[in-house]
Amino acid sequence: MKPFHLHRKDFTPYSTGVQKEWVLTNGLGSYAGSSVTGAHSRMHHGYLIASLHPPVERFVTLSKIDECFICEENCFDFTTRQYRDIEKNTCYTDGLDYLTDFIYDGLVHFRYQADSFSMEKTLSFEYGKNTIAIAYDIKNDGAAGRLRLTPLFNFRVHNDPDTIDTLQFIKQIDDNEIQLVPTSNQEVCIRLYIGDGKISDSEKLFQLNTQLQKELDVETEGVDSHYSPYVIDYEIPAESQLKISVVCSLEPEFCKDAFATCQKEMARLSSLEQKAGYTDDFATALTISADHFLAYRQSTRLTTVLAGLPWFTDWGRDTMIALTGLVLSTHRYQEARDILTTFATYVQDGLVPNMFPDEGTAPLYNTADASLWYFYAVDKYLSYTGEASDYEFVRTTIYPKLKEIIHAYEHGAGFSIYMEEDGLIHAGSGLDQVTWMDVRVGDWVATPRHGKPVEINALWYNALRVMEQLSTRFGEDSSHYEELAEHAKNSFREEFWNENDQCLYDVVDGTTGDASLRPNQIYAVSLPYRMLDPVQEKKVVDKVYESLYAGTGLRSLSPDDPQYHPTYEGCLSKRDHAYHQGTSWGFLLGGFLTAYVHVYGTSPETIQKANRMLDPVRNHLYQGCIGSISEIFDGDVPHTCRGCYAQAWSVGEVLRAYTEDILPYLK
Repeated sequence: MKPFHLHRKDFTPYSTGVQKEWVLTNGLGSYAGSSVTGAHSRMHHGYLIASLHPPVERFVTLSKIDECFICEENCFDFTTRQYRDIEKNTCYTDGLDYLTDFIYDGLVHFRYQADSFSMEKTLSFEYGKNTIAIAYDIKNDGAAGRLRLTPLFNFRVHNDPDTIDTLQFIKQIDDNEIQLVPTSNQEVCIRLYIGDGKISDSEKLFQLNTQLQKELDVETEGVDSHYSPYVIDYEIPAESQLKISVVCSLEPEFCKDAFATCQKEMARLSSLEQKAGYTDDFATALTISADHFLAYRQSTRLTTVLAGLPWFTDWGRDTMIALTGLVLSTHRYQEARDILTTFATYVQDGLVPNMFPDEGTAPLYNTADASLWYFYAVDKYLSYTGEASDYEFVRTTIYPKLKEIIHAYEHGAGFSIYMEEDGLIHAGSGLDQVTWMDVRVGDWVATPRHGKPVEINALWYNALRVMEQLSTRFGEDSSHYEELAEHAKNSFREEFWNENDQCLYDVVDGTTGDASLRPNQIYAVSLPYRMLDPVQEKKVVDKVYESLYAGTGLRSLSPDDPQYHPTYEGCLSKRDHAYHQGTSWGFLLGGFLTAYVHVYGTSPETIQKANRMLDPVRNHLYQGCIGSISEIFDGDVPHTCRGCYAQAWSVGEVLRAYTEDILPYLK
């Protein structure tokens, strides 16, 4: 992967740099992340946020390590931190003055320079373990001094702050290893390997009142605290070069050579690039980003997909939409099988789970589209693989679940999901929120879409055609699926076409169509099996492009609508009002680009235009979470990124559309 190299001008002043973030993952649901300045700005930032029950129950254990170089009478403090003083004023440390470069190449590198002392700090996970390696590569061209490290510990759920009362540990030093056991969970031991460093008691047992700017931005208190019982000193001779390994782990056994861990992880990432086979910089960067969302699920002992970092777990809808880009476009076919099997395991009464809670409790099933996207994912899997063994896997493991889903939708599932007499699917009633536009706060439903949502019925038709093909392949009678599909197609054309606006209604309920201009209609053009005639398809694409295309995604509502919210900011209530009422969504870009190429063809002019539509996303890779794509963006220019800093279906759908619909035709 071509490294993302940020220079001082790219992350200064502090207010600019603190908005740019990075993330690393370990394949267990654990992660590390912070801002490119080195200062934490979210409650979810830390060096080792460990999943205790993969991929959920995530706890901040090692928050970060601060460094300073002490030489003669000088102390160069590389710490970048925003904090609240005793009078509650916002203050900043001066570490950003020494940070010269930030580099992301699959690992994370910070480069510092203070007079004749330079240091590169690299972070890497030991993949498959709750172990983070911090490698220090040091060059000292001046007088002798010492490097002092101050590790900051926590043990808290990754979205909750710590206080002095909660920062309680049993501590022990064992040769060159610091061991901390949280009093709240004595089955956990946080181990910090320090090599030949000298341990001393810290002057301050706690670091209090760290301010987190992104939490302040959403109108919360945004303050956290850390436990810092020790400082660690390393002697730095004059005119010297040396390497220092520091490793933090929750494992009884782990690699204590941070540089070896970094090298091994780079080799693993290189193998993923080679398997995907792309030489294009954009596709390769997204291939590495895709890896962040794949995690082992302990309950099934198989791979699953984390919907978004840093806070989402595995969601059925998001997984099925993202699957093609994350694991098929990257040729990770065994992971695709694992994911499909994982969700097949949890199909209940014809419904694929909507989400698995972070607490590790039973999954929730309040979704009408996850089950239908499952057909899409299975069909895509077979289109990429297509071997007899792949069909046999689907026949034995997946096909019975697909039958169950169709039967449930035809005869009635939970959450008012059922087929009406016109052959179309009704979903939702009362306070149910069963489409992806699912904000509900108490008894307030932000985007009630009860009735027959357009994308649900586009997916229903697609699912019926998939079943028609599979049943024929497996030697069964396909006539019932064919009849249902034809009935749905005729009804859809009659009921959903909005003649006045020359596009599709968003929801049809009885004889009434909701004419709100939303992006959901794009799936009637982008799915493999479609119902509209070519003229209608082109009109839908043109309407969506004119009113909803927003560079890094599609707006969830037209700016001409009186309910449109131009920005997604402020407290949760303000954000909930905007979430599906104008906010732009990155994943929708995938369906739109597929639909665009479908209706306009693959001429050089069309492909070049479609490729240019991705330029805002290419620029975004340097602006939000470096190398990844955010969940959402403001509907209005400059389309500031919001929500999860890295989102599975944003990455998956852009990678899928780019590698399926654009890259093969680029000259």
